Amino acid sequence: MQTTKTVVRRVTLAFLCLYALYSTWHAVSGIAPAELFRWFSGHRATGAQSFHDLKREETTLDGGMMALDQDSPFVQSLAQQAFRRVSLPDFNQYPTQEVIATGYTAGVESTGKTPADPDYGITYSGVRVRRDLYSTIAADTTVFPIGTILYIPGYGYGVVADTGSAIRGNKLDLYYPSVQAVYGEWGKRKTVVYVIQKGGGSLDEATMNRLNGSDALQMKQTDAVEI
Repeated sequence: MQTTKTVVRRVTLAFLCLYALYSTWHAVSGIAPAELFRWFSGHRATGAQSFHDLKREETTLDGGMMALDQDSPFVQSLAQQAFRRVSLPDFNQYPTQEVIATGYTAGVESTGKTPADPDYGITYSGVRVRRDLYSTIAADTTVFPIGTILYIPGYGYGVVADTGSAIRGNKLDLYYPSVQAVYGEWGKRKTVVYVIQKGGGSLDEATMNRLNGSDALQMKQTDAVEI
């Protein structure tokens, strides 16, 4: 009986000590045990150096944290999910236009440029190509001026940043980072696009960063829609 009481007392004391440690840890760090466990899992998968590195890499469209390290496997994985499930506005409020859209890359197959070219990846507007929440696209500027923001079903938001000799009339070129992505994810399609905002003829990196980093400009809606 005495042995049983001793065991119970020791278990109780151990539990109280663990609870005290947890309370102190949570109060000081603000990190819950479940999040700490997720860091250990993420550390093995991504090589994040600390819990806060991993927290900094989280990307959510509703929460407002944007990726700082866009090259990490963790962020790339989340980005792929984000492109396929985005909170969308009611597009019926925007004018529409039917277009023929193809995909293009920054490479020699689309632009004739190689990575050794100083202008590689630089669009007509001067901004660098990007596939993001708001991606760079090419258009006939007499139809869609530089800076025009479109929503392209199946692709996402596109900002007119580039032109092309074959892009005339109601045609678009949608930027992808690789030839495989062009053919695997898009190809060539006839589609209806939504004109979110007509451009003023110019575009800069600050505007692209603001579009991709501001929750207010992501035009959120409660219902998520599969793209």
